[in-house]
Amino acid sequence: MGEDEATVPGGSARRILIYGVTGSGKTTLARAIGERAGIPWHSADDELGWLPGWVERPTDEQRAIAAEIAARDAWVLDTAYSRWRDVVMPRVQLIVALDYRRSVSLRRLLRRTVRRVVRRERVCNGNQETWRRAVNRDSIIRWHFRTFPTKLAQIDEWVADPSGPPVMRLRSPAETERWLETFGAPMA
Repeated sequence: MGEDEATVPGGSARRILIYGVTGSGKTTLARAIGERAGIPWHSADDELGWLPGWVERPTDEQRAIAAEIAARDAWVLDTAYSRWRDVVMPRVQLIVALDYRRSVSLRRLLRRTVRRVVRRERVCNGNQETWRRAVNRDSIIRWHFRTFPTKLAQIDEWVADPSGPPVMRLRSPAETERWLETFGAPMA
């Protein structure tokens, strides 16, 4: 897709969805876009998906929170869970799709997981990742492998749909950095 007013930072897009595979850097990019554009950004894992104790928030609550965010004039959302994607999609003005090679997103995910475990960082609404959680059957690493093809297929579908919002498909961190620079200072 060519760059036009709706697809470049500083253009008219004020409701932006960041989408990509697990570990691609969606939250980091959402935060950077929000800060540069002066738009509130939202973390799906913290605000919608998880409650303390690694309890998944009930779907009806997730949908209600997603609807509240989507109704606002401006926002950046760092992903869209399939359970409530239909709630936000009619309001999205721009999709920023992080379509990176698996080696890139997996390396980032592994590095992030190790850092979070070692530093005991709080994530996902105050929870902590552990070594056991990193390797169990519901681990974020296994989730990466399970969902990788479906997330890329979703990006392809959005790109091919001329009736949907514009899609800025970014295929590498360097390309993302160049695109983000149009907001001002480069992403750290």
